[in-house]
Amino acid sequence: MNSEDKIRKMEALISLVDEPDPAVFKEISQSILDFGSEIVPFLEHAWEEYYHPAMQKRIEDLIHTIQYSQICEDLENWLQNGAKNLLEACIMIARYQYPNLKEHLLEYELAKIRKDVWLELNDNLTALEQIKVFNYVFYDIHGFHGNIDNYHSPENSFINKVLESKSGNPLSLSIIYMLIAQSLDLPVKGVNLPEHFVLAYTGSSLDPNTLEYKENQVLFYINVFSKGNVFSFKDIESFLKQLKQQPSPAYYNPCDNTAIVYRMINNLLTAYKKSNDSHKYLEIKKIASIFENQLKNNTQ
Repeated sequence: MNSEDKIRKMEALISLVDEPDPAVFKEISQSILDFGSEIVPFLEHAWEEYYHPAMQKRIEDLIHTIQYSQICEDLENWLQNGAKNLLEACIMIARYQYPNLKEHLLEYELAKIRKDVWLELNDNLTALEQIKVFNYVFYDIHGFHGNIDNYHSPENSFINKVLESKSGNPLSLSIIYMLIAQSLDLPVKGVNLPEHFVLAYTGSSLDPNTLEYKENQVLFYINVFSKGNVFSFKDIESFLKQLKQQPSPAYYNPCDNTAIVYRMINNLLTAYKKSNDSHKYLEIKKIASIFENQLKNNTQ
């Protein structure tokens, strides 16, 4: 089918969205959905032409179904290709709520913060001094802070809204902090601590048993939700005791991008459950299952 024939077929199908017979409309809907993302602009144009709320709702539902399917497919491909780009996955998640999100605008906002940090850094700073400088720019200049008042809001898991409001949960703030730090070659990585995501500053450290230096060791931790406060292994031990959690290497060592995005998805599940939004809860649950299947395959 050439492009002109395809366009005519798409337009013909869309013209039938007012079909009154539910069984016939179901077949029409499936034919529309089979075109995938390429039919969305035509559906959006049709929405503007219709003045009947019920027909507009049908079109909205079709557009959402197509875009949701695309997000699931994109995240599955991201996992299968090694889960390398964290920002890419965060944008995919944000497009669940904001399908027209412009990636370059996010990158521009991150680049502005990165530049401001870069201007303050120099090669003579110690690791702790680097983080002190970073914190000054991140919190005092750009005004990032923890969203204490609305901690479980879904907006806290959408990177575009966190960048816009400068407010988020521990995970979303840590992701932004980490993305900027890593772009400046600061060895900052995520740590999947129970109930509170934190960051670790890594580097070479002397092993007292062998008197040899080991690379990629955690030097200290950063609580991004609490103005970038620096803390130690002992603080994690105390935190785990308060939670009555048994110590585990996963609570001390950096985690990978898959674990970070999976935690973001679970935060969204909690948000939609608390707001009694069962439709969005079930859709995010399906996305979570994609990650669960991948994690299961990795352990086999």
